[in-house]
Amino acid sequence: QLHSDQDKGDGSLKYILSGDGAGTLFIIDEKTGDIHATRRIDREEKAFYTLRAQAINRRTLRPVEPESEFVIKIHDINDNEPTFPEEIYTASVPEMSVVGTSVVQVTATDADDPSYGNSARIIYSILQGQPYFSVEPETGIIRTALPNMNRENREQYQVVIQAKDMGGQMGGLSGTTTVNITLTDVNDNPPRFPQSTIHLRIPESSPVGTAIGSVKATDADTGKNAEVEYRIIDGDGTDMFDIVTQKDTQEGIITVRKPLDYETRRLYTLKVEAENTHVDPRFYYLGPFKDTTIVKISVEDVDEPPIFSRSSYLFEVHEDIELGTIIGTVMARDPDSASSPIRFSLDRHTDLDRIFNIHSGNGSIYTSKPLDREISQWHNLSVIAAEINNPKDATRVPVYVRILDVNDNAPQFAVFYDTFVCENARAGQLIQTISAVDKDDPLGGQKFFFSLAAVNPNFTVQDNEDNTARILTRRNGFSRHEISTYLLPVVISDNDYPIQSSTGTLTIRVCACDSRGNMQSCNAEALLLPAGLSTGALVAILLCIIILLVIVVLFAALKRQRKKEPLILSKEDIRDNIVSYNDEGGGEEDTQAFDIGTLRNPAAIEDKKLRRDIIPETLFIPRRTPSAPDNTDVRDFINQRLKEHDTDPSAPPYDSLATYAYEGNDSIAESLSSLESATTEGDQNYDYLREWGPRFNKLAEMYGGGESDKDTS
Repeated sequence: QLHSDQDKGDGSLKYILSGDGAGTLFIIDEKTGDIHATRRIDREEKAFYTLRAQAINRRTLRPVEPESEFVIKIHDINDNEPTFPEEIYTASVPEMSVVGTSVVQVTATDADDPSYGNSARIIYSILQGQPYFSVEPETGIIRTALPNMNRENREQYQVVIQAKDMGGQMGGLSGTTTVNITLTDVNDNPPRFPQSTIHLRIPESSPVGTAIGSVKATDADTGKNAEVEYRIIDGDGTDMFDIVTQKDTQEGIITVRKPLDYETRRLYTLKVEAENTHVDPRFYYLGPFKDTTIVKISVEDVDEPPIFSRSSYLFEVHEDIELGTIIGTVMARDPDSASSPIRFSLDRHTDLDRIFNIHSGNGSIYTSKPLDREISQWHNLSVIAAEINNPKDATRVPVYVRILDVNDNAPQFAVFYDTFVCENARAGQLIQTISAVDKDDPLGGQKFFFSLAAVNPNFTVQDNEDNTARILTRRNGFSRHEISTYLLPVVISDNDYPIQSSTGTLTIRVCACDSRGNMQSCNAEALLLPAGLSTGALVAILLCIIILLVIVVLFAALKRQRKKEPLILSKEDIRDNIVSYNDEGGGEEDTQAFDIGTLRNPAAIEDKKLRRDIIPETLFIPRRTPSAPDNTDVRDFINQRLKEHDTDPSAPPYDSLATYAYEGNDSIAESLSSLESATTEGDQNYDYLREWGPRFNKLAEMYGGGESDKDTS
């Protein structure tokens, strides 16, 4: 309550209040000065308030006393319970920990004034989780309460912690939280095989590296504490098998280390050990941390392909052996107990030329074609061995055939030599150095000898004894006009057995040379040419001659083409069944221009017709035929054509007669050809041929004269 000494109780003064919470939390009675709280005050919100009060004249509103300041302090009461910052805590502790091992610390807070009474004094206690864990009352540290807690038995624990103020006394407020505690794993369990003996099977044909099966030891631990390493520590198959640890599954995979053979051994025994890789020294007393098991592996029989006695074969043979000679033998056997017979063959893809062959029964390889080291020094064959009863099971083996050299090639000149000798050469002058090559390859290396096939008066050969030789002149001076070229046979032989030799001929030209021996000209005709006529001039003259010849040939061809005109120019017909043909052709023997078969009389005999463009070599006596009925129109037409051809200077001498071989059926004129009358019966009068002009005199002499001779005889 506020009261001014100036207040006489007549209501002339008025009290006003200002500061923290004035008008809202605190109000003042204007007449009496009593201060009241409008609601419940919470110390945790604000511990004290500063206010200012003043008395003023109600009428004049002037202060009657100076403004006074005062503080309202809130006294605390225990109205807040302890609280934890998290509702649920998560913690872990290794299994097998000793009693009193710290797990986690939890801390609660109280909003009450810790300096006023015990309202904020907190005590911790455990409501759930005993007897496994305990909590320190003052600090809230949770510790293990039992020894050797095993994760494999129980892994998760839930602990409820209570925090109570007022020092834990009756009437104090409290709060709780939950702590989930997990026991972490330690390596306190050794690996264990579920079986003392494990049986596995594998075919004998399994290749190296094949997985046979797996073994696995169980470990109650987890993570790296459960990691196991497998190894083979004993047994009769330690050199035949391997074991590999698979990290993701913690299994031991047994694989084949060497090829298996059912006929050699059918059962193997292995002793496999599994051991932890991470062992905690604190728990050695629980060991040993390893275990063993026995693995028995049975090998199953399989029909295996044949096996060669070697992985590869190398045969050496001389190239001069006879056909059918055996160069070597391959051997194979059936590894199965049945021991089936084996058939051998050659892979022809490795012997495309079929130079070799093989005996199918005993594997002997022999030659079927001649060998030549110079063509191929090595032959790489592939021999196939298969069981006769089961040809699909086959095995291949490489066979290398080396062809050994035999001295069967004669040496020859290394290159083609273009040799010349100067006209002014001196005796003993070097004109050429020659060398030789040989396709053979003797062990001691190549050695050649050079000599002349016969004594030569002009040249000689000098062997340098280093597989080369020199060609020297034997006399002074040579003449191109006398002899322009010399042929010098040189004999080249080797020193291998048997000795091979060949004769190579050197062509030596005689040339004009300068004083230094440089060749200038080797043609004898060059001396006869005029001095002022150069090579360019000769080429120009030759081109001119060729051009003139081409012009003459073209002119002759054009002139000949202009003279070629058809024999029959008129197109008028005398009768409807007479057809005019403009193309004279090459006579009856010309079957290329057109088919004259349709113009001939089908009744005529083809093989007895005579050519009309040449004089017959043998004169046949024509047989007489009955005279054909006279036909004036046809005769006039023929006479008209004869006159036209007689007066035509460009008509050929023999092919001037246009032949009309076929008039049609039942013609009263029959055949118009006098030459074909030889095939008819009866006599024929040829005197009218003399009336046809000088072009038919020869024909008249041949036939007309023959008749007269016959008559006279």
